[in-house]
Amino acid sequence: MPELPEVEITARRIGAALAGARVESALAPGVNALKTYDPPLSALSGRAITRIGRRGKLFVAELDGGLAMVVHLMSAGRLQLFDSRASLRDRTSRLLVRLEDGRELRLREFGSKQRAWVKLLRADEVESEETIAALGPEAWPDPPPFAPLLDVPRPLYALLRDQQVIVGIGRSWVDEILHAAMISPFKRGSDLESDEAARLREATIATLGEVIAHYEQVIDLPIPDKLPMPLSVHRHNGESCPRCGDRLEAVFYEDYVMCYCPTCQTDGKLMKDRRLSRLLK
Repeated sequence: MPELPEVEITARRIGAALAGARVESALAPGVNALKTYDPPLSALSGRAITRIGRRGKLFVAELDGGLAMVVHLMSAGRLQLFDSRASLRDRTSRLLVRLEDGRELRLREFGSKQRAWVKLLRADEVESEETIAALGPEAWPDPPPFAPLLDVPRPLYALLRDQQVIVGIGRSWVDEILHAAMISPFKRGSDLESDEAARLREATIATLGEVIAHYEQVIDLPIPDKLPMPLSVHRHNGESCPRCGDRLEAVFYEDYVMCYCPTCQTDGKLMKDRRLSRLLK
């Protein structure tokens, strides 16, 4: 799933390219993608796009006349801008916003699950939309103090990825953040010392900020299907730790992997492979 840095750079690039562009028409070939009916999708016609912003991992496109479009990519969606229009036979298309100048803003989704969604709302309804209303504070650029925010008896690996606790971090960047902070992914939030909480907050700001700065240098339109994520820990198990040089290890779950450095993060302890643990039950 695209996380905060990937959504941020996409919103910046597409938002700059579309400022003032006027919508000719909009279609939703993905029958499950459009989750609202009032206002109808046809209400987009003739309206100018004024801004494309972000709330956590969601896009919020603002249009004149008091309309807004909320887009959630879920795990396999991509929001992209094209100079030409897609064929209606394109199986990846979920939403097509056709512009008067011939370009097309396109929500695409890869795979067969079709979970990406769009909601067309009145601008004053965005903050009360159920997904947005449930979100916690932003992880970047200025999250609140972590000590009270994370003071619950849950492992940090799960806690930092909980969008109702803090918004924008997923499986890729949580590995990088926890490694940067030199804290175990299995340490509970309620067990954090005050200095550890402060260190984790600073690592979050620095890691996400550095990634976005990197993307500013290497990402331009058209937005690629897969962004070149500058990861040094996530999915690098078996390689050398970029800090201490020891071997990065991993905990494998059913459909994802968590990576960490035993020397830097867990006092040399190896964490159990969750696949093996499940088989032994």
